[in-house]
Amino acid sequence: MRFLAAALYLFLAGYSLASETTLTLASTTSTQNSGLYDYILPMFEAETGIKVNVIAVGTGQALRIARNGDADVLIVHHRPSEEAFVAEGFGVERFDLMYNDFVLIGPKSDPARIRSAGSVEGAFRQIAATRSLFVSRGDDSGTHKKEREIWNSAGIEPQGDWYREIGSGMGAALNMVAATDGYTISDRGTWLSFGNKQNLDLLFSGVAGLRNPYSVIVVNDKIFPHVKTEAANLLVEWLLSERGQQAIGDFRVENQQLFCPYAKAATLTERDLSLCPAD
Repeated sequence: MRFLAAALYLFLAGYSLASETTLTLASTTSTQNSGLYDYILPMFEAETGIKVNVIAVGTGQALRIARNGDADVLIVHHRPSEEAFVAEGFGVERFDLMYNDFVLIGPKSDPARIRSAGSVEGAFRQIAATRSLFVSRGDDSGTHKKEREIWNSAGIEPQGDWYREIGSGMGAALNMVAATDGYTISDRGTWLSFGNKQNLDLLFSGVAGLRNPYSVIVVNDKIFPHVKTEAANLLVEWLLSERGQQAIGDFRVENQQLFCPYAKAATLTERDLSLCPAD
């Protein structure tokens, strides 16, 4: 918590960075494609004079970029990978930031009948049993990692012509599913902002196993001295502050909330978590 205390001190002392200061944020495609950063980062820039350049890739690639010292701060969504990144010394500290959830998308006719599944593992088993087309991102993103965890939990190693890995982002996966009447797993934010739904529908969601938390981590300047630590700390402090959390919660697409504030995760009840987001 030391760097947050330092950042808060800088705020209170009226510290200001030069207007040309820029940060590099390595982040997930889901947050970028949803429009969240276009909504919240101009507020941060207006208040601090710090511009944030976003590199939007899958979580695995974002972590690799940071491990190479090519980012100042991370926003990603796969906790085991995040904790390993910090434990290995590449990150200073991991902070809960926000969450939404993963949802299963497929054709409205739902040939695998996953709407009635009793669990997400059951839904995956029904897709496999009926050999219904499943489109996987296959890109080491947080969504792809979650998908693999579910297959493993379901006791299935997906293979065959019904399982298609495309090595691309969420938008490309959803476009392929729309064109083929297949199934996929998506974060809710990308699904809500996706404009080519055609015959697709959200078929399964709302269970604890599909919760999708995001964290923010400053890259360790003890390993990479060029990291803009002071500016990165200011970004983290702003995101975790009441102002930043309110901005995250206020972001809407088609009048629907895409991300839910999570900085005070320890005080949230299961009821709080179940109410945001809601179908």
